[in-house]
Amino acid sequence: MLVLGIETSCDETGVALYHTERGLLAHALHSQVAMHAEYGGVVPELASRDHIRRVLPLTRQILQQAGCTLSDIEAIAYTEGPGLAGALLVGASIAAALGFALKVPVIGIHHLEGHLLAPLLEPNPPAFPFVALLVSGGHSQLMKVSGIGAYETLGETLDDAAGEAFDKTAKLLGLGYPGGPALSMRAERGVQGRFKLPRPMINSGDLNFSFSGLKTAVLTLARQQTLDDQTVADIARAFQDAIVEVLAAKSLAALSQSGLDRLVVAGGVGANRQLREQLSALSARRGFEVFYPKLEFCTDNGAMIAFAGAMRIKLSAAKGWKFNVRPRWDLATI
Repeated sequence: MLVLGIETSCDETGVALYHTERGLLAHALHSQVAMHAEYGGVVPELASRDHIRRVLPLTRQILQQAGCTLSDIEAIAYTEGPGLAGALLVGASIAAALGFALKVPVIGIHHLEGHLLAPLLEPNPPAFPFVALLVSGGHSQLMKVSGIGAYETLGETLDDAAGEAFDKTAKLLGLGYPGGPALSMRAERGVQGRFKLPRPMINSGDLNFSFSGLKTAVLTLARQQTLDDQTVADIARAFQDAIVEVLAAKSLAALSQSGLDRLVVAGGVGANRQLREQLSALSARRGFEVFYPKLEFCTDNGAMIAFAGAMRIKLSAAKGWKFNVRPRWDLATI
C-alpha cells in the first residue's frame, strides 16, 4: 500500500510517500524558519498561509521523485494534532479533499506518535517493547511502548519541556531564533565546568521533568556576568550539560523501573549531539540498546506521518475521508 503523509502542525511543511513493502520512497520538507525569524518566533497566521502555498507543490515534487502519480496513492495520513489549529486545518483539508477525489481512505495521526515511531524507519529498527524518550517542542515525556497504539506514560514535564527551555534560554542569551539549535552550536565552543547549574528533579524519585527553574537559574547567572562571546558559550554549555544529564538519568531510571533494555530517542531535542553521545556511552557501559532516527527525521517531517499512517491502517482498515483536528491531544489517550 502506498501512503501519502502530510505534516503541517507548526512551522514546517512535510510530505512523504511510504510503501508498506518498498519502504520510504520520497519525502520533502519546507521550513518556515527564515520567515518567522523576523518576528522572533512562530506567527500562527503566517504559518497557516505558508502551508497552503507549499503542500500541493511538495506533493507533486515527491510523486515525481518516486515515479508515481496521484492515482497510485492508496491512503492518506495527515497530522490531526497536537499543534497550531490553523496549520492543522490546512493539512486536514487537503488530505480530506485528496481522499475524496481519489476515493482512498484518510487517517488522522497524532504528531507525537509520528515522532515516537520515526526510529522504525531505520534499517535496524527497535523491537517492541521499548522505553521512549520523547523530547519534541513543548513535550518531554518518557513512554513505555508495547506496540503500535500501546503507549503508557511513565513520566512527563511539569512545566517547561526541554525544547522550550532551550528556546527560552537562547532568547535570554540573545541567540535569536530558532533558539535550540543556536544554543547547541554555541555550547560546542563552551568551556565545561566554568559554570554549574542545577539539575532539576534529578533525585525526585519519579520520572517527571521540570526545566522552568533551570531557565531562571540561567537568567540569574547571566545578570551576574559580562556577556562576552566566550561567557555566553560557557553558560550555554552549562545549560546543555544540565539538560543532558537530567534526560539521561531519567531515561536510565525508566529502563530500570520498566525492566526493559531498549531505549528510543525521538523528537527535535533528540538531534542534540551531546545527548546522543551521552546516551550511547551509557548504553555501552550499562548494556542496553539505544535507537535514534536520522537527524532529518528528528524535526517535524512527512515521513514519520506516512509511516505511522501505514502502521495504523495495518491495525484496522481505514475507511472514508476523515476530517478532524485536535490542537490539544494527549498521546496516552489514543
